[in-house]
Amino acid sequence: MSANGIWTEKYRPQTLKEITDQEETVERLKRFVATKSIPHMLFAGPPGTGKTTAAICLAKELFGPGSFRSNFIELNASDERGIETIRTRVKDFARTSPIGEFPYKIICLDEADNLTSDAQQALRRTMEIFSHNCRFILICNYSSKIIEPIQSRCAIFRFQRISEEKIKERLLYIAEKEKVSISGKGLDAIVYITEGDLRRAINLLQTSAALNEEITEEIVFKVAGRAHPAEIRKMLTLSLEGKFKEARDTLYNLMTRYGVSASDILQQVHREILNMDIEEERKTALLDYVGEVDFRLSEGAHPDVQLSALLAKFSLFGAV
Repeated sequence: MSANGIWTEKYRPQTLKEITDQEETVERLKRFVATKSIPHMLFAGPPGTGKTTAAICLAKELFGPGSFRSNFIELNASDERGIETIRTRVKDFARTSPIGEFPYKIICLDEADNLTSDAQQALRRTMEIFSHNCRFILICNYSSKIIEPIQSRCAIFRFQRISEEKIKERLLYIAEKEKVSISGKGLDAIVYITEGDLRRAINLLQTSAALNEEITEEIVFKVAGRAHPAEIRKMLTLSLEGKFKEARDTLYNLMTRYGVSASDILQQVHREILNMDIEEERKTALLDYVGEVDFRLSEGAHPDVQLSALLAKFSLFGAV
């Protein structure tokens, strides 16, 4: 059993009503299906929340199984992000008439926020020229990276992160179908790591199931390459108590035992600080330190040196 997204594809919803935790968005899309009239659309939101699935389900319900493949095309803009793609593949598909009774074809541009500026300008004009027989669905994580003229031409749909309860419900359903045993703590670990990304949660479930018959908390953190939150909290507590050497040893243990990268550790430190039971003023100062180190890492500074400096600052801060 290989973790190559098989389960993610296998358990993809086939209709709009199967999409979980996006009730308001789904209701709006159902109205378009009912009226058989759709505008250009922009789906924006975090990864793994059902944006691409919603586009495919919408097309299937509009066209039906017979003409779905003929009237719907999905392109990944991160692979084909240049102006030439808009001028060739998109235009060639858009200029032909739709097959069947429905008056429009649908072009789905996934990860549209990776389109170059020139490509977006070309797309802007293409959306106008072929609006009589073609509709565009643009999918992105960050709508701010889509130029304003395109945004103004689209109905915007905001997708939210999937709630913990819905992720657990879906994972338990898949585990039952695949005859996989998962402990309560293992389930909590997957939810903690994925942070509302259902696709990542399913892939992590599949990867963990390939290693052991029962999915436990330890296996999940090992597979994900993430440190256990309790150990991150232990490292923070030691540093704030002025025990720099012990905190540093804990950090090294996390990096060698779990193989966690500096940026991942920093993200977990940020998350645990927000959950710490300390004064808001102290919490603000600590997060300010984290932000400074994150910037230095993004500029190419040495990870070990920067994380050690962060723990040193925490130790000095705690001693005051």
